[in-house]
Amino acid sequence: MRVAPGDDGAGSPTPPRPRPRAGSPTIRPATTADLPAVGAIYDHAVATSVATFDLEPRPAAYWHERLASTQPGDHLLVAEVAGQVLGYAYSSSYRPRPAYQHTRETSVYLTEGARGRGLGRLLYDDLLARLTAAGVHTAVALVALPNDPSEALHRATGFRHVGTMTEVGYKFGRWVDTAWYEKRLG
Repeated sequence: MRVAPGDDGAGSPTPPRPRPRAGSPTIRPATTADLPAVGAIYDHAVATSVATFDLEPRPAAYWHERLASTQPGDHLLVAEVAGQVLGYAYSSSYRPRPAYQHTRETSVYLTEGARGRGLGRLLYDDLLARLTAAGVHTAVALVALPNDPSEALHRATGFRHVGTMTEVGYKFGRWVDTAWYEKRLG
């Protein structure tokens, strides 16, 4: 979703952010120029982890569609340090039925070198604030197991574990369990 400076995407003004120090992270809405980096981060996860159950990289059109979404509560944010995108977070429709319109599924992906530096927390804090401002009632997240850092991030940002589904994905020659997390926003 494209968001103008000072707009949270729901028409509510947001305070201007202070200019970051050199080397400090900036969390901001993604732009078209960020999409190759976002795609590369995701493609790496596809090829090397169970963080996503995709088996093939997504085409560039997928990321352009996600960025162009005008659905309330759909966001694509990036974490940038020294001009380099090191991670991203997004929110999108939980399910394609109208009664779910106030629920958004969320996710965060980081480059390997960016993990453990607090960028996931910064991305999630910003994303959750935008979801709250947009009137989203519940945020949900699905974590492929095992993934202690992701589970810790979700708990630290106020999500609670609501269930585990066993052997629901098959990737890299093994069955993978998933844990569901939810956070009530409004």
